[in-house]
Amino acid sequence: MITSTEFKRNLYGKSDISENYHIGLNSVFAAAVVNQNFRETLLQNPEAALNHGYLGKGFCLSQKETSLILSINAISLADLARQIISISEKQP
Repeated sequence: MITSTEFKRNLYGKSDISENYHIGLNSVFAAAVVNQNFRETLLQNPEAALNHGYLGKGFCLSQKETSLILSINAISLADLARQIISISEKQP
């Protein structure tokens, strides 16, 4: 189930990504859930998947989110999600 979240703002007006979901990551996972070809590309060649986008539309990811996805070697979508959560929880 996808739920909406409220973003906390710090003094500089930036979202606190460690405590909130980001719409760009949600879009990547939504595309991967509904499209097997995108999911397989994301797992096998994440750079190509992110560069190509889904249905002709790119993803609105921060550099940090893009780097995070590209740094992970996952065997399944669940594994990718698990690793993203694990890494995000460790970051300040």
